[in-house]
Amino acid sequence: MSYADTREQFRPEDHPTDHFLLTTVVGSYPKPKWLNRAKELVDDEDRDFDEAHLEEALDDASRLITDEHVRSGLDVVVDGEMRRNEMVEYFAHRIDGYEFNGPVKVWGHNYFDKPSVADEVAYDEPWLVDEFEFTTGVTNRPVKVPITGPYTLASWSFNERYDTEAELAYDLADLVNEEIEQLVEAGCRYIQIDEPALATTPDDHAIVGDCLEQIADGVPEDVRLGLHVCYGDYSRIYPEILEYPVHEYDLELANGDYEQLDVFTETEFTKDLALGVVDVHTAEIESVKRIKRNIRKGFEVVPPERLTVSPDCGLKLLPREIAYGKMENMVQAARELEAELDASEVDVGYASE
Repeated sequence: MSYADTREQFRPEDHPTDHFLLTTVVGSYPKPKWLNRAKELVDDEDRDFDEAHLEEALDDASRLITDEHVRSGLDVVVDGEMRRNEMVEYFAHRIDGYEFNGPVKVWGHNYFDKPSVADEVAYDEPWLVDEFEFTTGVTNRPVKVPITGPYTLASWSFNERYDTEAELAYDLADLVNEEIEQLVEAGCRYIQIDEPALATTPDDHAIVGDCLEQIADGVPEDVRLGLHVCYGDYSRIYPEILEYPVHEYDLELANGDYEQLDVFTETEFTKDLALGVVDVHTAEIESVKRIKRNIRKGFEVVPPERLTVSPDCGLKLLPREIAYGKMENMVQAARELEAELDASEVDVGYASE
């Protein structure tokens, strides 16, 4: 099966146009305020609110946000990562060998409970299978599962056990591969590896490539693998990343008003592109017209049949109504462009070398 073939399985059966711009989100989404309150109550000894009540609240939030994604019209949904507190900390709590010694200051008044690797890492039990099975049980839409990648898990932790960060990343890659095996067995067909640390660190793209080779080993051909990279200088990693064994690259470009788009046109982009078309850093709902302009930027890099439409990154720091409005307009823009593509009203602009 070719790389492009994996996306057609996500086309809705009743899709009204011949052209199909796959719409999805990167992962995180604003949590309902009552969910944050529920987490506070479970730690309050004076309240009759235990872990079972919190689990019910997490289920309710996951169901609610999954439905919100469906209502916005997304082709592939996520539960908004309602059960996850942070993209490294969540996984570190589930990986043998990690321990926590308290929060560290990241910037301003923001703190991160940065974990330490005190022993060899090991896989104990599935990390995300329950999350995936719950989400698929509350929607008939395809569900994507984002996983923090081994390079970021290693880079954003204190390494107290391994000789090098690369050795830690390679061991973590084996664990991610094991988790993907469990997800595939549960029916997952769309998995996104999140590596935000990649474009911020020069010369480490080869380490990430080796990790991805380990991660992709044994994964069936019909399972779509994506790589999400954000917040960095893409010229440090392109075109080398085209050699990675993934089908799709999810890139943050709207925030910089596509200043880095030329990086991806100098050498032909031979994989699928998931293009960020709304900025997750602004509490402004972009108009459908503006988002259509942004989507057309993607046609300069890949043809429409290889373009996925997505926000720049996770939406979790935005007000919830803003996050929903961005998704809704993003889907509307994609649907309008599909009709215009069918009618040959759009200058695609893509040309391979």
